Amino acid sequence: HVQLVESGGGSVRPGGSLTLSCTACGDAFNANCMGWFRQAPGKEREGVAAIDTDGNTNYADSVKGRFTISHDNGKNTLCLQMNSLNPEDTGMYYCALDQARCIVSVVPRFAYGGQGTQVTVS
Repeated sequence: HVQLVESGGGSVRPGGSLTLSCTACGDAFNANCMGWFRQAPGKEREGVAAIDTDGNTNYADSVKGRFTISHDNGKNTLCLQMNSLNPEDTGMYYCALDQARCIVSVVPRFAYGGQGTQVTVS
């Protein structure tokens, strides 16, 4: 069983930056993909970014050029650097992992996810 713990959320002004972190503890079986998804009040979950074990990344169109996903396999840590934040980025952000096709649209359906960290841009 694997446990994911997110941190780094907060409140920022438009144009600001935040870095989210996610630490994975436990046996991640054969997971080949980790990613981030978010959910705003009243909206569906949206995949934000994904990265596979080879370091290949893909992003939602809404965050391309502003967000960067990275991972440190040795530390079982996943990060999301978020720049040029705008109010539409507000939501609860979750990290997730699975053995799956590593595309951002699938991330919200991954088998393992954390409790989330809140990001508010206003």
